[in-house]
Amino acid sequence: MKIICVGKNYADHASEMGGDAPTTPLIFGKFPNTLVGPGEPILLPDGIGHVDAEAELCVEIGTGGHRIPEGRALEHVRGYRCANDVSARDIQHSESQWTRAKGFDTFCPLGDTCVPVAELGDGGGLRVVQRLNGEVIQDGNTRDLIFSVPHLVSFVSNVFTLEPGDLILTGTPAGVGYARDPKLTMKPGDTVEVEIEGIGVLSNPVVAG
Repeated sequence: MKIICVGKNYADHASEMGGDAPTTPLIFGKFPNTLVGPGEPILLPDGIGHVDAEAELCVEIGTGGHRIPEGRALEHVRGYRCANDVSARDIQHSESQWTRAKGFDTFCPLGDTCVPVAELGDGGGLRVVQRLNGEVIQDGNTRDLIFSVPHLVSFVSNVFTLEPGDLILTGTPAGVGYARDPKLTMKPGDTVEVEIEGIGVLSNPVVAG
């Protein structure tokens, strides 16, 4: 299975990180070693520096395909999950690509509830919230996605053949800890929650790795 992520897919997040909104989807990947479930710990390796959680709507593919037309993209979606694209910011900003910064073990917590397209449609208009130790850090809405779920499924399928079980993380809204003043990093002992309207809450403790 593939974990395909989309960067800077909310204009306000692109701006807070000091960049322009992309004109085509910015995609990168994570590997299965990053996956953990609800309640499982996020491990912070020694000396990693600043680490952010990123609350994201995750699309799970149900029917595979290649070069899927945007108008038929939702036929290939099994449903939606909560996801957390954990990111080591010091590494991310010191390298020209993001594989290492996003690829540590446990850096992709994934919810165990998959809500079907029949209930959530194209995934638009859903509130996306991140809480760190109960404090709201991010509070966005998928109506503000630059590239919609159907567009992303079609775009990605023109690069990779999509297969059942593949995941597409659709990007994160503004409010991440790195963009705050002062910066707010995750640390051992924290609890991070991702809540998406109509799906539920994904909660993970943070521990030293």
